[in-house]
Amino acid sequence: MQLSVIILNYNVRYFLEQCVLSVQQALENIDSEIIVIDNNSSDNSCEMIRSRFPAIKLIENKENLGFPKGNNIGVSQANGEYLCILNPDTVVAEDTFTKVLAFAKKQHDLGIIGVNLIDGTGNFLPESKRGIPTPWVAFTKIAGLYKIFPKSKYCNKYYAQHLQENQTGKVEILVGAFMIMKRDLYNEVGGFDEDCFMYSDDIDLSYMVLKKGKANYYFSETTVIHYKGESTIKDGKYMKRFQEAMNFFYKKHFKVSFLFSLFMKIGIVFFSILKMIQGKVMIETTPKEFFLYSSNDKLAENLSSILRNKVTFCDLKKEKMVNSSLIYIAKGAEVILDNQYISFKKCIDILKTERHKKITFKILPKTTAFLIGSDSSNDRGKVVKIA
Repeated sequence: MQLSVIILNYNVRYFLEQCVLSVQQALENIDSEIIVIDNNSSDNSCEMIRSRFPAIKLIENKENLGFPKGNNIGVSQANGEYLCILNPDTVVAEDTFTKVLAFAKKQHDLGIIGVNLIDGTGNFLPESKRGIPTPWVAFTKIAGLYKIFPKSKYCNKYYAQHLQENQTGKVEILVGAFMIMKRDLYNEVGGFDEDCFMYSDDIDLSYMVLKKGKANYYFSETTVIHYKGESTIKDGKYMKRFQEAMNFFYKKHFKVSFLFSLFMKIGIVFFSILKMIQGKVMIETTPKEFFLYSSNDKLAENLSSILRNKVTFCDLKKEKMVNSSLIYIAKGAEVILDNQYISFKKCIDILKTERHKKITFKILPKTTAFLIGSDSSNDRGKVVKIA
């Protein structure tokens, strides 16, 4: 078997359903398997997988075992030569795995491959590629020096700014939302360190791979949506775990002085508070206009009733979409993309192309009865049931 896709889920039932739909289509011509591990969700995630995707291997944990242990359990059941660690709040393009695997086979020193990640509005997520957060690199992040001196080799390592978002190349650290690597290498380094509940586990795994003499790669030629804010509520528990995660990484890999440890502790508290503030529930605003891109004219009428707002029907048989660009969509509008007629790859391209227009997006995944999306990387996202 060529590829095992490992998806660890916790209470994101609708995002998981959309993710699996996209993964299934991306695996159509690949000898592969999908393994879903559920960390004791209470939102009927497991029931959905059993009824909608009976062929998928489902592992139901009786408690929330955290990100590292949950993924390690999934990998222990995997048969693929390659693994893909994938967040449930992601959407992959139909050609994502084909492209990444082709790239992987050409590398003689392959460690981990990550890809271009965007949020639900099409904005690039800089954590798609990062450097080792050594004490100095961490300082440049906390102090904001990476923004002030983005071209300085001394200050631009945290987000691996030596590479542009559309440039493939070697990086040090990749994000756990999407990682592809050989299963043998994963097992050789011991997988995710279960002493870390979450948040620095991907940094640690990337670093352990580098220590084995392998190279990690940022692959820019395919893009994956990562709704990001959906997986975690950024509350007091989040702040505590974030601090614990960073302390875990430093204690494991670096010897630092007492003064630096004190500085980092203060910095981590500040940074985690900032994250928590960013993650607070945002004031919801109603879009000024709704536009449905579909070939189902009756759907627009149904959505108008559900959304209690006029939904303009843009017939894909007639409307022109030039280079994935939406014509005449004004600021403050929301675009609904019908996946029955628009591929996931096309949806992703549209988000990237239109990201500067300050419009929002929802996807209607094929064979489902809900709209789904997120208005920012700090927003937990929104699901609208339409049946």
